[in-house]
Amino acid sequence: MISPVSPIVKTVVRSLQHRDLEIIIAMLPPLGEDRDGGLFALHQSLQQLKQWYALLKFLSFLPSPWQRTIGIYVVEQDQKIQGFIKVSPFNRSRSTWRIEQVFVAPTADSSEIGSALLRYCFETLLEARTWVLEVNIHHQQSLALYRLNGFQPLANMTYWAITPDIINNLTEQANCLPNLLPVSNADAHLLYQLDTVSMPPLLRQVFDRHPQDFKTGLLRNLLTSIKHWLNHAESVSGYVFEPQRKAAIGYFHLTLSHTPDTPHSASLTVHPAYTWLYPELLAQMAKVVQAFPAQSLELASADYQPEREEHLTNLGAARVEHTLLMSRSVWHKLKEAKSVSLEVRQLSEMLQSLQPGQSPVPNRITWLKQQLQSPKTSKLLGKVVDPDRPGFPPLPKNGGEQS
Repeated sequence: MISPVSPIVKTVVRSLQHRDLEIIIAMLPPLGEDRDGGLFALHQSLQQLKQWYALLKFLSFLPSPWQRTIGIYVVEQDQKIQGFIKVSPFNRSRSTWRIEQVFVAPTADSSEIGSALLRYCFETLLEARTWVLEVNIHHQQSLALYRLNGFQPLANMTYWAITPDIINNLTEQANCLPNLLPVSNADAHLLYQLDTVSMPPLLRQVFDRHPQDFKTGLLRNLLTSIKHWLNHAESVSGYVFEPQRKAAIGYFHLTLSHTPDTPHSASLTVHPAYTWLYPELLAQMAKVVQAFPAQSLELASADYQPEREEHLTNLGAARVEHTLLMSRSVWHKLKEAKSVSLEVRQLSEMLQSLQPGQSPVPNRITWLKQQLQSPKTSKLLGKVVDPDRPGFPPLPKNGGEQS
């Protein structure tokens, strides 16, 4: 009995096309009544991409920072879409990229399809030295996929939700921030120093931020304005200046929503030596949020920020989600290759420096060898100098005395 040969399944990963958006949106699970934040944001971004696809596709042909504006790649098996991945640059130098979403169809092999999408990005986006992502700690299948493809944990993140009742209580507290200033491009270096000192060295190396990352140019302002207009949102930011040290010791950025069904979000950075600023900055943010629709305020804390977690716990903020920040870096391989080549080059230079720079000064032994090897001396002795014993006449072949 001859068993039938199973057909070879061909897997192809390619860039997103406009006709793929309908299929991808249909693959996503439907939104429930609770409206999961990540799934709702993904639905919203795909709908906006479908509406503005032509413009974004045109912008992708322009030089940076417009290149790879869409950043979505799909995987096909037998000409059927089985999943997609969404990536974006994490910093201005584009040395670190962020994986925002990896989605695999329920009927497909998540390990095979997900690995194919990740490997395609690793091999295609050559400018990326480091990749970062966040994954829910309860999604064991996703954690296994990322570990399989070389991702390692960096930090544990906790997302908090401050309810409108807590926000109203914070506004009643008296806060004193005399040096609270608005953010401009002239403050980029101060914000960069604050960001550098507020995180561990490993995260600092992975994020690879520079003062340019804290500046907003004309193109970036245009993109941000378009995004806020589409999402019906507004942004407010400020920082606390320490005049004695001439440094920024606290910074916050608020993304405020005008729609009643979307929560507000905030990012907060505090100098490790000025953790007493947490209640002051949260009270200031609560006063800003109070002028907008009553929604919860979401912000994150890391495991290397125990003071922030303690203060949010004392306020009664609710833990919304626990995620694991992971990274995959190729920098250590480049560093090893560079160190090996450097060691080889230094060794060759050292050996070459040990070579004599000029001919040594002849002494009596070298003068005697030269005299014995000269043709005139050999003729006077009547012998031919033995090449195996330079400088000495050959021994007699018959074992007798030399004539």
